[in-house]
Amino acid sequence: MKRLILLLPALCMLGCDVSEQADTKVEYLQMPGMEERNLPFSSAVRVGETLYLSGNLGNVPGTLQLVDGGIVAETRQTLENIKATLTEFGSSMDEVVKCTVFLADINEWSAMNEVYRTYFEKPPARSALGSSGLALNARVEIECIAITR
Repeated sequence: MKRLILLLPALCMLGCDVSEQADTKVEYLQMPGMEERNLPFSSAVRVGETLYLSGNLGNVPGTLQLVDGGIVAETRQTLENIKATLTEFGSSMDEVVKCTVFLADINEWSAMNEVYRTYFEKPPARSALGSSGLALNARVEIECIAITR
């Protein structure tokens, strides 16, 4: 408790409204039609003006079936799924500030990147890594953080 009391004056000197931070609402959000799937994660979580998206795959919307066509088609569908989620919850691809890309085969990096770059006018910060396996045997999974206005 002493640390918090000592920290509060420092926060106030920075112009922070501590009461506003403590009142930040957390919303757990599901895309329409996903509630009945009973999956162990939310489509997105909104904390204040920040939207945290769960990892998205290149599945046909509303199903657990991946699109045909390999890494290029899956990357395109993954980003379309992200775009739909952002739109549903009050954001857009232009508001994405960070992405993490998981690839089943890091050798598909270039092919994924060619599609990925077409979705962002101003590229967000990004991390990427190879994985030993993704859900549904997907080739790519992408998670994002975006702001809402």
